[in-house]
Amino acid sequence: QVQLVESGGGLVQPGGSLRLSCVTSGFTFRLYGMGWFRQAPGEERTFVASINWNGVYRDYAGSVKGRFTISRDNRANTVYLQMDSLSPEDTAVYYCAQSLGDGAENSASDFGSWGQGTQVIVSS
Repeated sequence: QVQLVESGGGLVQPGGSLRLSCVTSGFTFRLYGMGWFRQAPGEERTFVASINWNGVYRDYAGSVKGRFTISRDNRANTVYLQMDSLSPEDTAVYYCAQSLGDGAENSASDFGSWGQGTQVIVSS
């Protein structure tokens, strides 16, 4: 059974940083691309970042490029999202997702399994 468990969310001031983690189990992690999506209140879930199976290729939404960094540890079956220079517009529930293939995809339809999400609130 595939499981994706996010952690690391919380309340942070504008300009601050957070590091999200997603620990996975139930599949061969090193064979799949992974991604992060977010959903703000009243809005649809949107793409944030993705990484291919070996970490060589990464993709980012324009709104986070240069501020967020996705990475993975294939020995620990974990994907990370380092978020810097946070702004109130980054407030959302952040979801980890397993790609259907090994690439760095950016469409929700290319992901097959999802975590429960972790809340990020950026506020002073």
